[in-house]
Amino acid sequence: MYACRVRVKVARMNPVGLLFLVFIIVPMIEIYLFIQVGGVIGAIPTIALIIFTALFGAMLLRFQGISTLARTRLAMAQGKVPAIEMMEDVLLVFAGALLLTPGFFTDTIGFALLVPPLRKALIRWFVSRSDFQVGGASGPGQAGRPRDTYTIEGEYRRDDD
Repeated sequence: MYACRVRVKVARMNPVGLLFLVFIIVPMIEIYLFIQVGGVIGAIPTIALIIFTALFGAMLLRFQGISTLARTRLAMAQGKVPAIEMMEDVLLVFAGALLLTPGFFTDTIGFALLVPPLRKALIRWFVSRSDFQVGGASGPGQAGRPRDTYTIEGEYRRDDD
């Protein structure tokens, strides 16, 4: 029998501040970088570079996704909860969205999320800053389970049969 409990304590952020960051600051950074790079190499090479980074990022994302999927299947075949692999999958989806968004700033963040050690360090940082717990041990005592989670095993029968 397997017991799994996942608790995530997320710091509250002002949604208006997050929207301001996403929809105002990031495009301003992208426009600034477009102007700077376009001034150095020209408009057509800048557009070509943006298209190239999107295609190259999509190719790298595919390879990383296949690798993570294989590790997820292996963990599940071994009877483990693939929590870390699932978190990596979420970051890979986020990286894909950033790589397909035109811009050098978003491409830089997207490519950084494709680096496995950096991605795992980001997950470790998130887990250390949150109240994230995974208990997936089996058997009596359920070693590794969170202290406030209890699994009661037993048998039952229906009397009305």
